[in-house]
Amino acid sequence: MSAKRILFITQEITPYLPETEISRICRILPQGIQERGREIRTFMPRYGSINERRNQLHEVIRLSGMNLIIDDTDHPLIIKVASIQSARMQVYFIDNDDFFQRKYTVHDDEGQEFDDNDERAIFYVRGVLETVKKLRWIPDLIHCHGWLSALAPIYLKKMYADDPSFGGAKIVYSVYDDAFENSLDKSLPEKMKQDGMTDRDLQLIKVSADFAALSNLAIQYSDGVIQGSSRINEQVSEFIEKGDKPFLSYQPNVSYIDVYNDFYDQILNS
Repeated sequence: MSAKRILFITQEITPYLPETEISRICRILPQGIQERGREIRTFMPRYGSINERRNQLHEVIRLSGMNLIIDDTDHPLIIKVASIQSARMQVYFIDNDDFFQRKYTVHDDEGQEFDDNDERAIFYVRGVLETVKKLRWIPDLIHCHGWLSALAPIYLKKMYADDPSFGGAKIVYSVYDDAFENSLDKSLPEKMKQDGMTDRDLQLIKVSADFAALSNLAIQYSDGVIQGSSRINEQVSEFIEKGDKPFLSYQPNVSYIDVYNDFYDQILNS
């Protein structure tokens, strides 16, 4: 029996970015899952703060060169890769001069969130999925970490629903205490409708694409949910409790890899 394939879509990984709860989990978890016999692929954005020379990133020419259209504008997709030697693990980076060359992740040096974070999220998610297609690597389960990956579940269940690369994949979304303050651009639903979504699909973000609404949208289109932080947004917690998705509560660092691995099996066998 072939090893199950797990795709990790995350907004940050240490050592490429400073250590946070998400970046630490997304560094250790893929390695641990790989050591337990799974095949993995891991993606994150190539923020401008990442030093390419020090981290030995290089462009993968055969994967780059595609243009993604967002709100009628073409954006070139650039793919880079680096290796974490101690983990025997590769990390793929989604890059674009318009979205990811700035020196900060989701806000500027004064703490103001970027106005185009909605388009950056669309580009990142679509960039990952298009790259996985080019790799001809078909995942069995896709685990999304952080709100920048929150659009992945609905894109997988709607835009890519009939794509043979993803049709059978299960989706797990981890909710963290990583809230942003301001709602994403109010035109986000209209931009997603250009990718085939309907008003009904986007009902949860129709009024406002704030952190809770975006998280709840991700949960709605996922097959399982993990509480990644000890405390999470109350509205999101209530949405999880009212739903019927398989749910894994917060796990302490000492044991979470095996528990996550078992949860993957639960979702894969459901």
